[in-house]
Amino acid sequence: MKRVTRQRTEILRVIDESERPLGPQEILQAGREAIPSLSIATIYRTLRDLLAEELIKTVALPGDSPRYESLHAHAQHHHHFQCTRCQKVFDIHGCPGSLQGMEVPPGFQVDHHEVTLYGLCADCVGTS
Repeated sequence: MKRVTRQRTEILRVIDESERPLGPQEILQAGREAIPSLSIATIYRTLRDLLAEELIKTVALPGDSPRYESLHAHAQHHHHFQCTRCQKVFDIHGCPGSLQGMEVPPGFQVDHHEVTLYGLCADCVGTS
């Protein structure tokens, strides 16, 4: 385990308390409220360490930069919604259910699945 610094504690707090996956710039912006000197290099270094320690996970959407969420705070199976205007990603709790009836190639075995919905978030709908 890496040395527990004030910066690391703040970065993990920001990720843990977020209700949605955050990108590095969003983590930096939120973290600077408590630590104005926080740097983007520290964010990336800490994200790498937190991933290695399995405290956070990457949320990767096709064609987009990775975002990060807490494995502790977001331990339950869930999916995501991405706003096509502001590009923010939000958690969607619950699951459409079983994959029974879905045809996968012969001999393949499904280990897990991810669903991403796309549209406008409430803030962007309000500005339409």
